[in-house]
Amino acid sequence: MSADKPKQPITMLADRLLVTSPASEGERHSRAGILIPATAQIAKRLAWAEVVAVGPSVRSIAPGDKVLFNPEDRFEVDVQGEDYVILRERDIHAIAAERIVSETGLYL
Repeated sequence: MSADKPKQPITMLADRLLVTSPASEGERHSRAGILIPATAQIAKRLAWAEVVAVGPSVRSIAPGDKVLFNPEDRFEVDVQGEDYVILRERDIHAIAAERIVSETGLYL
């Protein structure tokens, strides 16, 4: 591949999402300030990532939204030197976006 070759645009298909690769699971701090080492086992910890592109069948998510998903259910891909994750819309657990109304969505 030539270094001066222009980058090609990416189009997602069907219900697929292209999101930024979440930060690696390294050391982190709890809300109380306790250091949690990277080797600590965490049962099914979900991860947040920013949406970069969406397929034409995606109905609820737009580029720029942040989505919550299970890191075990993902396909990693290198696109033009950047690491991304490909997900299906049905694998998303929650969406954080400015455009969403600030209601809980619960029927009480």
